[in-house]
Amino acid sequence: MSDLFDEDPDRPAPERPGRRARAAVITGVVLLVGFFLLTAFASIYTDRLWYKEVGYTSVFSTMLWTKVGLFLVFGGFMAAAVATSMHLAYRFRPLFRMSGGDASVERYRDAVTPIRGWLLAAVALVVGAFAGTSAIGQWRTYLLWRNGTDFDQKDAYFKKDIGFYVFDLPWWNFVVDFALAVAVVSLLATAVVHYLFGGIRLQQTHDRLSGAAQVQLSVLLGCFVLAKSVDYWFDRFDLVTDDHKLFTGMNYTGENALLPARNILVGVALICAVLFFLNIWRRTWQLPSVGLALLALSAVLLGMIWPAIVQNFQVRPSEADKESSYIQENIDSTREAYGLSDIETTPYQGTPTENQTPKDGANVLAQLTNTPVVDPKQVREIFQQRQQFRAYYSVAGVLDVDRYTIDGKEVPLVLGVRELDQSGLNASDQNWSNLHTVYTHGEGLIAAYAERVSSDVANGRIVWAEGISSDGTDGASDLTDAEEFETRVYFGEMSPSYSVVGKASGGNDVELGLANIADPEATPAEQRTTYDGAGGVPVGSAFNQLMYAIKFGEPNFLLSGRVNDSSKVIYNRKPAERVEKVAPWLTVDGDPYPAVVDGRIQWIVDGYTTTDRYPNAQRESFETMVEDSLQQDTGLQTIPTDEVNYVRSAVKATVDAYDGTVDLYEWDEEDPILQTWMKAFPGTVKDRSEIGDELMEHLRYPEDMFKVQRYQLARYHVTDAGDFYSGQDRWEVPEDPTVSRQVFQPPYRLFSTAADGTNDWSLTSVFVPYRKGTLAGYLQVNSDALSPEFGKLQVLEMTDQNAQGPGQVANQMQNDDAVRSALTAFRVNNSTPPQFGNLLTLPAGDGLIYVQPVYAIRSSGSSNFPILQFVIVKYGEEVGIAGSLPEALGNALGVDLDTGQGTDPEPGGEPDPGGEPQPGEELTLDEQIAEALRDAEAAFAAAETAQAANDTVTWAEELEKAQAAVEKAIRLADQRDGAETPAADDEAAADGEAAE
Repeated sequence: MSDLFDEDPDRPAPERPGRRARAAVITGVVLLVGFFLLTAFASIYTDRLWYKEVGYTSVFSTMLWTKVGLFLVFGGFMAAAVATSMHLAYRFRPLFRMSGGDASVERYRDAVTPIRGWLLAAVALVVGAFAGTSAIGQWRTYLLWRNGTDFDQKDAYFKKDIGFYVFDLPWWNFVVDFALAVAVVSLLATAVVHYLFGGIRLQQTHDRLSGAAQVQLSVLLGCFVLAKSVDYWFDRFDLVTDDHKLFTGMNYTGENALLPARNILVGVALICAVLFFLNIWRRTWQLPSVGLALLALSAVLLGMIWPAIVQNFQVRPSEADKESSYIQENIDSTREAYGLSDIETTPYQGTPTENQTPKDGANVLAQLTNTPVVDPKQVREIFQQRQQFRAYYSVAGVLDVDRYTIDGKEVPLVLGVRELDQSGLNASDQNWSNLHTVYTHGEGLIAAYAERVSSDVANGRIVWAEGISSDGTDGASDLTDAEEFETRVYFGEMSPSYSVVGKASGGNDVELGLANIADPEATPAEQRTTYDGAGGVPVGSAFNQLMYAIKFGEPNFLLSGRVNDSSKVIYNRKPAERVEKVAPWLTVDGDPYPAVVDGRIQWIVDGYTTTDRYPNAQRESFETMVEDSLQQDTGLQTIPTDEVNYVRSAVKATVDAYDGTVDLYEWDEEDPILQTWMKAFPGTVKDRSEIGDELMEHLRYPEDMFKVQRYQLARYHVTDAGDFYSGQDRWEVPEDPTVSRQVFQPPYRLFSTAADGTNDWSLTSVFVPYRKGTLAGYLQVNSDALSPEFGKLQVLEMTDQNAQGPGQVANQMQNDDAVRSALTAFRVNNSTPPQFGNLLTLPAGDGLIYVQPVYAIRSSGSSNFPILQFVIVKYGEEVGIAGSLPEALGNALGVDLDTGQGTDPEPGGEPDPGGEPQPGEELTLDEQIAEALRDAEAAFAAAETAQAANDTVTWAEELEKAQAAVEKAIRLADQRDGAETPAADDEAAADGEAAE
């Protein structure tokens, strides 16, 4: 009978490994675990030091304890459930073994029995660790659920507050999924133990399960099906965020097939769970099996086949009618979720009518006065060659555009920070000491006027703004009135991974920088400095040095004499990276930009709150929506998924370029997601009222937000469900005609005339009809944070179906006879063809003006850079090209602004050289046109000066003069070109108005 018992006392115990082997294994395991623990501790410890240095210890603490809590709770629950299941399965194993068992199972049982306690603990710890690690990734979901606030808006179908879908539903979905996972893992572990120890006998024809196995498996299966019932209940609410072929959200099939099906499945699953629990007493699998089969059949029939039948036989034959109300809800929700509800749409001619006097002819020169003709991408090489000074300095690949008030007038500037670029060092000089203790920082900010063109070919014909003094003694700067200015840049987009700064007491300065960078007459000299800012983590103690040696994998933290008692280590230096770390719940804009604020270079970073759970709003890839020809990959991914269907510009953040100070300011004070995160991380975001006046002047409408909105607006400018379904008025963002690859044209920042005649600092873009080249619309948003109209989106919808889009305009410009003739010399004499800059589109009157700079490199070589040679202007059907914007406009109108003569020679003759009229000599029509344009340009300049001085009376008078002068020029041009000659008294009256 002894062979029938579970454990045979006569069977020899299995051989155990020798002591030395066990010791070696244990030692190896201890060392491996110790290494991982030390590495993890170094990472956590140095992170705490960094957060303490930047003043956001609460963020570190909140995240750490939230993650620890989630790991322990969910990992512990999974481990406890699995361990309990395995223990109970072993505890209630059969007391004796039935004959005819599987021999292989016998061998496994013999191997497992001596170490069953260790094995149970190991399995529980492993599955618990996996479950806890999975739960750590849900820290955002947990904090949103824990601190969620209401949107005070309800969805159209379940009448629940939107906060339920954004904050609550994701967390409950995770909890239910976790419960399902616990039931499945416990079920598998229980089945394995019962099989090993005879509770499950697959070889038997009857009584395959012992009573204990049947009870335990019934309970676990009942828990699984019960959790599935709850899962079906919450799946009902997911219908408002499901993706379909046409749109995201509830559709006809969802409401009329899937929703009833899931309601039924909730009941079927509950009944099935009850049958499994009853099986504890009934000890028969007949009813639970029938219930489980019914659940599976119902899931297939009701959850898959019936919705497919409804979709194909009810919806598809009359889809436009069936889906109409759902499409309308998707349109309304999408426009609300992306901030498009209050957009203003205005019909617009797009092309000036023949012989038309524009309603507001002053718009022509008003917009061109401050139109940027300097392409921030093309002039990067000019900045490099003329302002780099040393090979180890550089500027960003695409420069930034901002506006500053200089001499009482707001002007656009192209800006670039002179950052450290260690790749410019000779390979033999790239040792640890040089890379991390000598070459530590950049120097200063480089600025050029975006709207001006000079004759200085040596500087690429761009006009530099006055430099910034490095020691505060010179004070000559166009960018700041501060008496002292800190030019050193330790935190920037190109900064190295880390630098060790600070010298020992009595030691020498070792950090290499520049002196006298503000003196335009002198070549900046090298100087040695030592960082004395507040940024950086102290690394003087031996323990901190050890921790950072482990963190960076660099023994020089312990061995180098450059690391001393006064040393600090500076890392996490990129502005977007620093903001992402102190506010890991934000999605940061891909284009941080520098600004001079209170005598410091401040990086300004826009932060967004996003979600992919806004009901019935269209979900799209964030990366797809913001991609264009200038987009640079920051490598940052701060949201769990790339797809979003709600975006708000919630936070304005600044990063000090010298000491790395990070400040977060609340911008959208009504955003519920921001309010929720501020509850989760109290004290981290400052009130909007704390933004200083000088900083406020440089805050702008965020670029990625604008890209997302224009991407959605291309489709959702249509507000009627029927028109939306037909797709007959669908737009798209045009491709950039200046690059060879097929990518979106980027938006441009410039001064654009609004409907009320004001010249606003705007962010602009255009639309073309879907898969067509003509122009469909012009989009602009007020980007001046000081304006009450900030953030106001305006769309000019073209009424002329033949208005030309960017691709067509670029083609016409480049094939114009005058343009081809002007560029022939560069195409023939240079190995590098002319480079066409950004193509700007500006509305004027009822028409559009297109402006494009042209750059040329006279010869090949590493020291050459593009020189701004020409500006091309297209107005109506006329194209002009010249060395400056006013001249190009005059050329397009057929007038030489310098001579007042027509630019086209008379048939069979040469143009009159013109010149000043002799006494008694009457002005020709061309001379009168040129004079009128010059008068208008002077009047606009005077108007801008008066506006800066808050002299509204003079501003209005000068605008009237400018408008009258422009209208006179256009009328004279029409007269010259054969238009109907106005009556003499009308002309005299118009001349009298211009003279007033």
